[in-house]
Amino acid sequence: MTVIPALPYPFEVPDVSRLALVVIDMQRDFVEPGGFGEALGNDVSLLRVAIGPIANLLAAFRARGLPIIHTIEGHRPDLSDCPPCKLQRGGGNVKIGDTGPMGRILILGEAGNGIIPELAPRDGELVLTKPGKGAFCRTDLESWLLARGITHLLVTGVTTEVCVQTTMREANDRGFECLLVEDATESYFPEFKQATLAMVRAQGGIVGWTAASSTVLAAL
Repeated sequence: MTVIPALPYPFEVPDVSRLALVVIDMQRDFVEPGGFGEALGNDVSLLRVAIGPIANLLAAFRARGLPIIHTIEGHRPDLSDCPPCKLQRGGGNVKIGDTGPMGRILILGEAGNGIIPELAPRDGELVLTKPGKGAFCRTDLESWLLARGITHLLVTGVTTEVCVQTTMREANDRGFECLLVEDATESYFPEFKQATLAMVRAQGGIVGWTAASSTVLAAL
């Protein structure tokens, strides 16, 4: 039994081999200066502070041979997997598929769609492309986890209130126990991050748990 001190109460992992690390959408267009996120007027430095804590967690999981999952939000070049409501959302001049500072926006294989070099996946780690915000939507993530007996997830990445929270809620509904690592997730809007942390652990952990990466690493 591994017990991680957390809120609203300790996060218990009966068998650490059933624990996986999920790194959500740490893509160049979202995190790097000069990318799509910055082009929209966002301060990407707010997201970059999560890189160090995520890198530390990756190192710990790699050293122990524990499963790691990276997700990438992206679409086929012909946009056949992009729902019209998503394609038209926002009302701005720049939409999914348009050319941005690092290639076509949210198109698989484009430079900006890739994971940042600091957190690059290694051989044997799952790289999951997803057309939606949640990692379970139209992917084989659930079957991949079940086939490996994984029951508990440490969730990290960006942005806290959108893809990260959506994935946690999807996982919760499927019976997976999730801990959101507080300093390994970020938002362009700090108040949205804090609200999400509070929502996740409200009512006795209605969605899951939260804890700092230092606490998680110490417990592991």
